[in-house]
Amino acid sequence: MCGIAGILNLSGQQVDEARLARVRDTLRHRGPDGEGAVVLGCAALGHRRLAIVDVSGGAQPMSNEDGTVWIVVNGEIYNHAALRADLETRGHRFKTRSDSEVIVHLYEEEGERCVERLRGMFAFAVWDGGRGRLLLARDRLGIKPLYYARASGELVFASEIKAILASGAVRAAFNEAILPEYLATRFVAGEETFYRGIVKLLPGRTLTWSARDGFKERRYWTLPAVREDPPPTLREAAAEVRERLRESIRIHLMSDVPLGLFLSGGLDSSGLLALMAPMVKEPVRTFSVGFREPGMSELGFARLAAASVAAEHREVVLSPDEFFAVLPRLVWHEDEPIAFPSSVPLYVLSRLAREHVKVVLTGEGADELFLGYNRYRVTAWNETLARAQGNVVPGPVRGSVARLVQSLPRPVRRYAQRTFLALPPGPRGLFYENFAVFPGVLQRHLLADPGLLEARDPYAAGLRCYEEAPGGALDRMSRADLQTYLVELLMKQDQMSMAASIESRVPFLDHLFVEHVAALPGRYKLRGWRTKAVLREALRNVVPRRILARGKMGFPVPVGRWLRGPFWPLVREFVLGPRAAGRRLFAPDILRGLAEEHRSGAGEHGDRLWLLINLEIWQRIFIEGEEPLSFGRASRVPSSVPQHRPADAVERRA
Repeated sequence: MCGIAGILNLSGQQVDEARLARVRDTLRHRGPDGEGAVVLGCAALGHRRLAIVDVSGGAQPMSNEDGTVWIVVNGEIYNHAALRADLETRGHRFKTRSDSEVIVHLYEEEGERCVERLRGMFAFAVWDGGRGRLLLARDRLGIKPLYYARASGELVFASEIKAILASGAVRAAFNEAILPEYLATRFVAGEETFYRGIVKLLPGRTLTWSARDGFKERRYWTLPAVREDPPPTLREAAAEVRERLRESIRIHLMSDVPLGLFLSGGLDSSGLLALMAPMVKEPVRTFSVGFREPGMSELGFARLAAASVAAEHREVVLSPDEFFAVLPRLVWHEDEPIAFPSSVPLYVLSRLAREHVKVVLTGEGADELFLGYNRYRVTAWNETLARAQGNVVPGPVRGSVARLVQSLPRPVRRYAQRTFLALPPGPRGLFYENFAVFPGVLQRHLLADPGLLEARDPYAAGLRCYEEAPGGALDRMSRADLQTYLVELLMKQDQMSMAASIESRVPFLDHLFVEHVAALPGRYKLRGWRTKAVLREALRNVVPRRILARGKMGFPVPVGRWLRGPFWPLVREFVLGPRAAGRRLFAPDILRGLAEEHRSGAGEHGDRLWLLINLEIWQRIFIEGEEPLSFGRASRVPSSVPQHRPADAVERRA
C-alpha cells in the first residue's frame, strides 16, 4: 500500500517537478519507506512507498522495457505470480519481483482492459507515452481510493484530496450541495466530495484521456445476478462459502513483511482468525481496541477468540481524553468530516499494530455481503407488515394510524415512529429515512437554506443502486450498501490505517468471493431474526460457540455520553459557538434545542452532534487553513476539556 499522485497538462506543457514533489510528499504518511517521481513532458507521476512485496526492489514509478509506459500503483495484486508467468511466455522481461510491474506489461498486452484480469485491491495510473494516453483505474469494490480534479487546463489526481489541494490547481471550497446527504447518511455517495471541483473515481471504473479522444470513463465490473439455482440446502451453501473464504484468506497472506489481524471478537474477524491460524507458521498476531465504559467493549470476546488459536494478542484501551485529542488530526487525514466515531479507535488500533506488523487483515465487508446489520432485518420486518397492512387496511385509515402515532406518549412514540405504522412504504421510507441521522423532516427545520434539500435528494445514489439491483428487497439492500455505505467504510479504513503507515487487507472483499456470495439469495443470509445465516453455518465448529451465537455489537463508541458530560464544551465551541453560527448553515434555535435536549438527557442526539462537530472542525482545517494541532490548545478549546493522556496498551499472550 502506498500513495500515488500525478499531474497531466492537457495542453502539452511541461510539468514542474518541484510542484509534483510537493503534491507527492503530502502523502508521506502513506509511504514512509521511499519516494519516486518521473516527469515525462506533459505528464508527471509521483509515488510514496510502503514496502510490502519485493522490499529491496519494486521502487516506483516503474516502466516497461523501453520506457514508453510508466505506472504508479497503490495496492496489492494477489494473482501477480500467475499473470507474470503468462506474460513471460509472451516475451516480457521483468526487472523486479514486484506485483506492480505485472500491470505495466499486462497493459502493453491488453490496454485498458488489463484491469479485468487483476485480482486484488488497487488504484493506479498508467502513462502511455507512445499513445499520449493516461489511464486511471480503481478496484472493483473501492478498497483503494483515487481522487481527481480538472482545473486550469490540468488533470491532477492522488490517493488523498489534500495532495490535490497541494498542487494549487484547485482551492478548497465547500460543496454545500452535499450537505443534506451528509446530514442524512453521514457521507457522500457517488463521485462528488465535500470540495467543489474534486471528485472520486468510483469503484470498478477506469478513466482515460488522450488529446484525440478526450476523457472517457468506463465501468468494467458490476455485481452478478442472483442465482436461479442456488445450493439446495444451507449446509451445502455454507460448505462452499467456507472453502472460498479460506482461499481468499490464503491469497491475502501474500507478504514479505510481518502480518497480523484486527480482532474485534465478532463473528467476522474471529472467523478470519480461525481459518488463518493453520496457514501460518507462527502464532497469529492479533490487535484489539476497547473502552472502559460498561457495555462499550468487546475485548473479552476478542481474548476468547485469540485464546482459541493461541494467538499473540495485544490490545489498547482508549480514553475519552485521547479520543478527542487526536480527532482534529484525524479529520486532516480523512480530508472530510469523519462520518463514524469508530474511525478514531481504528487509528489508535492501527498505531498499536504498526509497532509489531506492517500488514493487517480485517473483517470489513462481511456485514454488507451477509446481511449482518440490524437495519436489514428491521426493514424486512417493516416491509412484510406494511405489505400485509396495505392488503387489508384502506389508504385513508393508514393515514389516520400514522397521525395517531404522533399523539402517543414520547417513549412509545419514539419506537412507533420507526415502524410501518408511521413510515411510508418502500425503500425510501423504510430503509433510508428510518435510519437517517437527520431525517428529512428535521432537516427542513435545521437547514438555514431549505432549498438545499429541495435541490438534492439525499438518498438518490442509494435508491438508484437499490432500484437497479436484481432480486428481492434483501438482495437489493445488500447491493445498494455494497456500492455506497461500504465504500465510505473502506475509505475510513484506508485513511485511518495509512495515518499510521500500515496496510489493511479485506479477505471478505476478494471480488471472486463477493461475486459468489452476492449471487446467493437473501434467504440464505437472513433467516427470520438470524443474521449472516450462511456465514454462521460456515463457521460452525470453527469459531468458539459463544462468538458464533452472539449478536452483532458493531464498534460502539460512547460519544453521546461523553458529549453530555465533561466534553460538553466541544458542543458549545463547534456547534453553538460564534464561528460555527457565523457560517449560517443551520437555524440557531434548532441547534440549541438539539444540544440542550442532549445535555439534559431529554433526547439522544450524540450522532447528530458528532456530525456537526466534525463539519465545523473540517471547515476550520481545510477551508480556513487552521493547523489541526492547534485544536488541542487552551486558546481553541475551553480549558474544562481534559488534557490528553496516552492510551493504555496491554500485551497478552493467549
